[in-house]
Amino acid sequence: MGKKRVLVPAKDVDLSLVQYVPETVQAPHLTGFGFRLLVRLIEAPLIGPILMNYLKKENKIDELLRNTVIPEEPMFKPEYPPQEKEHGVVELDEDGRPEDRVESALNCLPHYDPAELWESSSASFRYWKIRDYAYAYRSRKVTPSMVAERMISIIEENGIDKPPTPLLITFDAAEVRKQAAESTLRFEAGNPLSILDGIFIAIKDDIDCLPHSSKGGSTWLHEVRAVKKDAVSVSRLRSCGVIFIGKANMHEFGMGTTGNNPNYGTARNPHAPDRYTGGSSSGPAAIVASGLCSAALGTDGGGSVRIPSSLCGVVGLKINYGRSSMEGSLCDSGTVEVIGPIASSVEDAMLVYAAMLGSSSATRISMKPSTPCLPTLSFDDDTNALGSLRIGKYTPWFNNVHSTEVSDKCEDALNLLSKAHGCEVIEVVIPEIMEMRTAHVVSIGSECLCSLNPDCEEGKDAKLTYDTRTSLALFRSFTAADYVAAQCIRRRNMHYFMEIFKKVDVIVTPTTGMTAPIIPPSALKSGETDMQTTGYLMRFVVPANLLGFPAISVPVGYDKKGLPIGLQIIGRPWAEATVLRVAFAVEKLCGESKKRPVSFYDVLRAN
Repeated sequence: MGKKRVLVPAKDVDLSLVQYVPETVQAPHLTGFGFRLLVRLIEAPLIGPILMNYLKKENKIDELLRNTVIPEEPMFKPEYPPQEKEHGVVELDEDGRPEDRVESALNCLPHYDPAELWESSSASFRYWKIRDYAYAYRSRKVTPSMVAERMISIIEENGIDKPPTPLLITFDAAEVRKQAAESTLRFEAGNPLSILDGIFIAIKDDIDCLPHSSKGGSTWLHEVRAVKKDAVSVSRLRSCGVIFIGKANMHEFGMGTTGNNPNYGTARNPHAPDRYTGGSSSGPAAIVASGLCSAALGTDGGGSVRIPSSLCGVVGLKINYGRSSMEGSLCDSGTVEVIGPIASSVEDAMLVYAAMLGSSSATRISMKPSTPCLPTLSFDDDTNALGSLRIGKYTPWFNNVHSTEVSDKCEDALNLLSKAHGCEVIEVVIPEIMEMRTAHVVSIGSECLCSLNPDCEEGKDAKLTYDTRTSLALFRSFTAADYVAAQCIRRRNMHYFMEIFKKVDVIVTPTTGMTAPIIPPSALKSGETDMQTTGYLMRFVVPANLLGFPAISVPVGYDKKGLPIGLQIIGRPWAEATVLRVAFAVEKLCGESKKRPVSFYDVLRAN
């Protein structure tokens, strides 16, 4: 008795009384035999539910979902009021040709002379941009086929047992050579399809890309699900001349934040091969950070593009929910997940985003998305647009990190932005962050379980990793009432954030609460459960998934160990252009002293 809690309507919450509650996760960190034993116990008919109920009680999940009266009605997917048009932008035709959108994106970029940098003898490290590749191809300094051979040699030389591989789950050298030869012929004829022609891109293993199967990082999904055509996002990139190198490694079915995968081996962080890349888009981020590809496609349902991008020192764009079609991905019917680009620079992420965007017909009816736009970074008014920018920061949340090196470096980036452009930093208050996190895990967990249940009922769950089985045990403990309560919390959180966005244009946080964690050797064979680390990695990413907002992770420096730190920029609904503009400015201010990863390959110049 006396457990019931009654929430006042979100619109009546007094923000002056809101106290930030530091998030703590109560769960054991286990690997090896102890982890395998735990999984057996939580799957056992009698003791399993007791253990799971205990863990949920310790983390106040039932208190938030079952003992609380929530006055709001449920919001089963993001809903937004009409949005004001962004300033200093170019509108894109989402029904037009992807090549034309990429050309429009190219025209938005500032002047850049690849020839000057190609001849430069500067000792400072930098990633080659897509524009560098295009220059090298068009000036015949190198061909896509030459780059393909260098890449194939590197991939084949690094066997599955040698860090930083395995970056790819599926790889076909003959298919890569075929695509590269076709691109080379187009350049020889003087008819490249777009600036993306001949650009090598990796595709996460939960996005369809012919002729490869999609396994979702598992050992068996390809046995029950055939790939008959490219995912829509992949098809759009293919029409621009992109060369796909294969299917990139990932945390099995995206159910983890480290990238651990005992099925194919765990991808290693190019900056420190004894550390995780972050996940679940582990392979895509590591491939880009190691220099093998200019960009990759990942999926982001709980930070899975932004977390590995931050830990690997690259750029990860989480687009607005519904901005691009999810058809042809394993998560095509969820309410929190999107496909997004990972790239070595903001401008390259912008070029790939321009090609792949375009809402489905169902989304256009249900969500009425604003016209997709890109920032005009090539024009002088970019500085004026930044000068009027209002940046929201919730300081207690911002500073709740594993090491102050993370928050300090992100604070430095904010100060540089304000000093250079006159941006105003405004303190905001975000209520019920713990409730939001709970609503997210119930939402994404229920959607994952719904997707996998038919195959699990046929016995495939025995072939899942212990990590995935642990997640599914938790997800099975959620009830229909829990799911509805989570959607009521979603509406409350949406109200809070939309009120904040009346005062600010973006909200900034560290991308993750820690830098790349060490891989326990005992976790390589059977995986691990480490919810404290998951808590730090996911601390700041949840709002963009539960509420659908666009967000980006951009590198802002390194900790004392030389591990990358990322700053997250969260935008208003459909405001990818503003997010990209701010990220571009941050990159320019913080990206001059990039550190060469320990595992890096220059496939363009090969010297």
